[in-house]
Amino acid sequence: MRVAIVTDTNSGIGVAEGSRLGAFVLPMPLLVDGTIRYEGVDLTAGEFYDAQQAGRSVSTSQPSPGDVMDLWDKVLEQYDALVYIPMSSGLSASCQTAIALAEGYDGKVQVADLRRISVTQALAVEDGLELAKLGCTAVEIREELERVSMDAMIYIGVETLTYLRRGGRVTPAAAAMGNLLNIKPLLKIQGDRLDAFAKVRGVKACKQRAVEATKESVEQFLQKGWKFHVGTAHTYRAQEEIRAWQQTLEDNFPGIPATHGELALSIGCHTGPGAFGMGLVRRVDLPGK
Repeated sequence: MRVAIVTDTNSGIGVAEGSRLGAFVLPMPLLVDGTIRYEGVDLTAGEFYDAQQAGRSVSTSQPSPGDVMDLWDKVLEQYDALVYIPMSSGLSASCQTAIALAEGYDGKVQVADLRRISVTQALAVEDGLELAKLGCTAVEIREELERVSMDAMIYIGVETLTYLRRGGRVTPAAAAMGNLLNIKPLLKIQGDRLDAFAKVRGVKACKQRAVEATKESVEQFLQKGWKFHVGTAHTYRAQEEIRAWQQTLEDNFPGIPATHGELALSIGCHTGPGAFGMGLVRRVDLPGK
């Protein structure tokens, strides 16, 4: 059986990158001033954050059922089955919509509800591709990915509360006070939830708290003997900021496999530019690896 792996751009994997990896990628729609644009197709990250910083209306949107099924149908012309890895069901209803749509495909479409996003979702795509190469069925791939799905987390810090206020994540009064006192929230994404994890004063302290939290999780993973990767993600626009954040990870976690990526625009809608994420992901166990 030839099994394809399909995901969306909430993974941080673009259409072209997906093609290089051997995966199929659904561009996610976003609303800019009420007009639908597609991530990585007719909307770049730079254009998105320019619009956001200019105060224009930007928001997330679900892919249409037609777009999802059109991609599935195209893939199934070449493959016997596919595993679809969308963004977390806890952060969007698009996963549940996909599960309902898959019922009409007689088992040829397996939707993996991994409750992941960004680099954690991207690494699940890589695991799925490896399992497919080993000859696993679509059901086997979905079940193995879901088995380890909750063993992943991302800690996210922001440079300003302005965009969390715009998205309704914090009140205007709290945002104004936080910006005045230089209070930076550290958020945590694990499973179905995006929660406040800590509050610290200043970006430097917020980054250090993200490192400490990741180290604590790394120790737990090591004790359990799990195979895992650490990683960074960001909405930075300057290359020097990107490289400095990646270097922070490499300095603190030498010898541990690392991955780097951009935070999806669906997260950037709430964090704005200048957000930084760090976390770790349990990988599936592959024979001989």
